[in-house]
Formats: sequence, C-alpha cells, structure tokens
Amino acid sequence: MPERTRVITFTVPAEYEGRRLDSFVRHMGYTGHTVIELKKHPDGVLLNGRPVWMIERIHAGDRIDLRITETENSPHIDPVPLELQILYEDEDLMVINKPAGMPTHPSMNHHDNTLANGLAALFAERGEPFVFRCPTRLDRDTSGLTIIAKHYAASGILSDMASRKEIRRHYLAVTGTAPDPANGVIDVPLGRRPGSIIERIPDPEHGETAVTAYRTLFTRNGCSLLLVTPETGRTHQIRVHLKTAGCPIIGDYLYNPDMKKIQRQALHSYSLFFRHPITGQPMHFCAPLPADMRAALGFADACSDSG
Repeated sequence: MPERTRVITFTVPAEYEGRRLDSFVRHMGYTGHTVIELKKHPDGVLLNGRPVWMIERIHAGDRIDLRITETENSPHIDPVPLELQILYEDEDLMVINKPAGMPTHPSMNHHDNTLANGLAALFAERGEPFVFRCPTRLDRDTSGLTIIAKHYAASGILSDMASRKEIRRHYLAVTGTAPDPANGVIDVPLGRRPGSIIERIPDPEHGETAVTAYRTLFTRNGCSLLLVTPETGRTHQIRVHLKTAGCPIIGDYLYNPDMKKIQRQALHSYSLFFRHPITGQPMHFCAPLPADMRAALGFADACSDSG
C-alpha cells in the first residue's frame, strides 16, 4: 500500500519545561484533529526517540518527532491526468495557478475535470497516497492561486489560519463600469437568495458580515481593472459586492451575464501572503493576469499568458 511520511522535529524551549506533551503540540499550532491522528500510530509521537503517551511531561532540550503517516486516498475522486501549473511545492503544501473553467473539487456535474482529479492522477503517478485538502478554494470560473495541503497537519493549520484571516488574498477583477468612488470598502452582509442553493444577495437584516476593499488600477477599453481584497470569505462575496456597488464583473453568468468581451467571470486570484504552516516562514506568490482578462482590457499581446 502506498505510504507517505513526514517527520517534523522540535527541540523543547525552556518556557515549556514540565508541560504536557499534548499541550506543547497544541501551542505549536497543531489542531486537536492532528493530535488524534498522531495518537493512532504507535510511533506517531517520539520523545527523545521513544514512543510516549501525549500526557508525558517534557523538559527543556527534549527532542520531539511528529511522524505524520498517510496511506489512504480520497474516496470518489478518480485520477484523471490534467495539465496543472504548480508554482511551488515542498513536503507540506503546493501552490497552484488554477485555470478558469476547472472546478476545484468534484460535484454532481463535474466528476472528472477538477483540480482534485488532476492532483489524484499526479500523486498516483508518483506512487503516493492522496487526500484532497484545499483550504483556499476557488469558484470554477475564477482563475488563479490556491493552496493544497499535502497532509492532515498542514491542512489543520492552514484552515485555522484561513479562519483567522491570516492568509491574505488579493484578486484582480475586470468590471464594465468604473466604480465610484474609485477606491473604497464595501460592507454589506450577504445571504442566500430564497429558493436558490447557489446565488447570494445583499441581506442587511439576516445575512452574514461581508467586507471587501477595492482599488481601481486603471480604466481601458471600456473596462476597469480593480485590485480587490476580501476581508471576509463569504460565498460569491466579490462578485455580489461589486454588483451591489454598481460595477459588476463582466462575464459573470450568474450576476452579470455580459459576455461580449469574455466568456467567464473576469476574476483572478492574483496574490497570496501567508506563513508556512510548518516552518513559519513568510510565503508570497503572484500569478499574472490571464490572457482572456488581458484581452477584455484590450491588450494586443493577449494571445500569451506571460502577463
């Protein structure tokens, strides 16, 4: 059976002298789920080279090894070879530039053309198990950067970081109308449209808090390019907020079906800022504006994705 093991090693600092091992692991950012998974394996946690219970007391200078072992695959995700643009990969995560038109994960109408399918095929080719974990999912027709966690420990930390807004994402959006004012913040609660399982609408009375900052970069070819930063992460937040502000995204079949210049919502996950879930190192990635969005803005070199 294919297996992948990641060993993470710590040296106990003086301030943790005498504390319980499980308390130390949690203070290092690992979730309760991670602790439970580690306990399932006899050598999941080693203290100075020996297996121990998580209630063991630790001392300054002790060596702790967390052995993250995975053998299972995500059920119901068929491996399908697809072209993937992997911008970064290490033992813990991947950063991928997802193309427009590719769903993130399988659904009723998309079971063999998703990012998850392509990754399942990639890991099968490597002879490694694969569980799909994507803490920064994108809509099918939104292009750009997304993070894939390669094991349950990284996934737990990244999910917590996302919930605490410690993963900063900036988007580029093309609108058919220039926003007024050119720069601003949209603070409008959002809720589900009655009778729809997909569509969202402004709902100041019952909706969830939603805040989006935007800045107009330039206007060209009858369109405006906006740099957009969501402060919250509601479904369709950017798309609904810009429509509410009177400058809907072009090509958005659901909220602004203006397909004259582009055949999908002109929204791109442009940049990511976060700290590495295991090492704590700052990470920053950018993905250039795709060709179809450049074409909508009237750039002559839009036949290339070189940006």
